[in-house]
Amino acid sequence: MTEKAYKKKHLTSFQLIILGFAGVILFGTVLLMLPFSTLDKVTTPFHDALFTATSAVCVTGLVVKDTGSYWSMAGQAIILALIQIGGLGVVTVAASVSLLSGRKISLMQRSTMQDAISAPKVGGIVRLTRFILKGTFLIEAAGVLLLLPVFLPDYGGKGIWMSVFHSISAFCNAGFDILGTADNPFPSLTGYSGNALVNVGIMLLIIVGGIGFLTWDDIYTNKLNFKRYRMQSKIILMTTAGLILFPAFFFFACDLKTLSAGKRLLAAVFQSVTTRTAGFNTIDISKMSEASKAVMILLMLVGGSPGSTAGGMKTTTFTVLSLNAIATFRSQENAGAFGRRLECHVIKNAATIAMLYFTLFFCGGIAISVYEDLPLLDCLYEAASAVGTVGLTLGITPGLHVFSQNVLIILMYLGRVGGLTLIYAVFSGRNKGNAKLPLEKITVG
Repeated sequence: MTEKAYKKKHLTSFQLIILGFAGVILFGTVLLMLPFSTLDKVTTPFHDALFTATSAVCVTGLVVKDTGSYWSMAGQAIILALIQIGGLGVVTVAASVSLLSGRKISLMQRSTMQDAISAPKVGGIVRLTRFILKGTFLIEAAGVLLLLPVFLPDYGGKGIWMSVFHSISAFCNAGFDILGTADNPFPSLTGYSGNALVNVGIMLLIIVGGIGFLTWDDIYTNKLNFKRYRMQSKIILMTTAGLILFPAFFFFACDLKTLSAGKRLLAAVFQSVTTRTAGFNTIDISKMSEASKAVMILLMLVGGSPGSTAGGMKTTTFTVLSLNAIATFRSQENAGAFGRRLECHVIKNAATIAMLYFTLFFCGGIAISVYEDLPLLDCLYEAASAVGTVGLTLGITPGLHVFSQNVLIILMYLGRVGGLTLIYAVFSGRNKGNAKLPLEKITVG
């Protein structure tokens, strides 16, 4: 036997990422099944617990049980812990534990962390992880302070927990809320549709969580010197601004006409921000026009930015494909932005990611529509919300059969770990050289 035959096979970083997410989901499922996790002290069926744990770890927000009226304080704390782990990334959390315990981080662990947070290089990954942790907890603490003046008068001492829960849920782009009651389940933030402090605070948390950790690093390091930002950060910030402003104008002009001008503007901007990543809503989504729902589906599929708490095919993927289309229309050989050329493999990977997400979304929506005999647009909306890990719903998810809910579970999981991550994991990392998709080293998925 050759020495090679005895060589131990190690899991690739991509395999560790997908197995890490799956392991945390299963552990969370077991905890949520236990009686102490519910208000009525009953055992939660495996499937309901699995759906909730998957939605929390994948920071989606779709639920089959109202979070506020079904789960106990312990159950809500478990869900919040799963959201925090899922938002930061399982690998980042594991590495953070190692850092806090004083243990050294191996080269393999550094490489896995690099893949998990879409960092351009292994060098400086420990410093970046520390920066991410400090930034996360400072921003979430600031979110708590913003929400306390609203929730404390409304809920008394419980308002502290409400502020903590919604701050973390918003920053992690999860969309879970605990405002529901037995008489009014699944309300999201509709009770605060006219409250500017809640709306603005939640929107800021969503945006900061969704632009990506590397973009934070650029802003922190280079301040307002935009020219010195990484190309990825420039694209993310410009695309994020466009994907907030244009849809907000569309929603304001074409929908929400029953609201006063001030509330209409607030609702339009809020829905534009939350639709791509977070899943909170301040209005009844089911009453919006079909045109607005179609726009929201596209926004949900685009999602947030690489290396962030958000899901979706990512803003960079959308921009790379858009720039390539513009170059084609102009008969230009190469696409580019900010004076830089996009390499061919970047465009190829962006097209692959977009194809994967659109295929998952379309097949999932059709499967649910056929099985449930429901309107296709409604089912496509839920499918887009799941694969984009958004969490917005037209209200049909809790009433779906187990088969359809399983479809949503699969979409949430694949949407969070990323299509290319799964492919690279299946093929044992043989394509790992293309995983960073440099654009400077821009990650499009």
